[in-house]
Amino acid sequence: MAELTDIREAVRERYAAGAHAIDGEQEADCGCGPATVFGGSLYDETDGAPDGAVQASLGCGVPTAVADLHPGETVLDLGSGAGADVLISARRVGDAGRAIGLDMTDEMLAVARANPAAAGVPNAEFVKGYIEAIPLPDASVDMDAATRADMAAWTGCIAGALTEDEFRTALAAAGLADIEIRETHRVHAHAGSAIVRARKP
Repeated sequence: MAELTDIREAVRERYAAGAHAIDGEQEADCGCGPATVFGGSLYDETDGAPDGAVQASLGCGVPTAVADLHPGETVLDLGSGAGADVLISARRVGDAGRAIGLDMTDEMLAVARANPAAAGVPNAEFVKGYIEAIPLPDASVDMDAATRADMAAWTGCIAGALTEDEFRTALAAAGLADIEIRETHRVHAHAGSAIVRARKP
């Protein structure tokens, strides 16, 4: 448990620094190296999300590419950061839908929570919590050893990443079928972003 707390704190510090960089207080550094693709270059369309939120994105994908969003759906973005993906998703699901961003970093949440009103998106919200203990009611959302031991790697975008086989096995163990994992682009020499589709029988 102490190790998990240390990892969380190291990650929190890195993303808190990212939030300060959004405010112009210091230079952003995701810890992933110069070959990594982030920010506005990931987005073909931003659905009116503020430029600051889009440029501050440290994600590895775009919600409209990963999920086929429909009006009225509820969307959860894990590790929502400055909130660009939540705002884009909120517009796609419409007033009858809901887009929720989950993040553990107070500084990032402060940045994100300032964006919905400015973007005119009332159905976007942000909550504080951890991915392994999501602070939402059940059913409320539609739905290598050396690297893991390296604390610096835990603060980067590929921290604790699973291999495709490990991810596929975990999805099957969760009861999902017809699993499809299609890589969309490389975000790092050793990691890629992918569209994942599966069906709950």
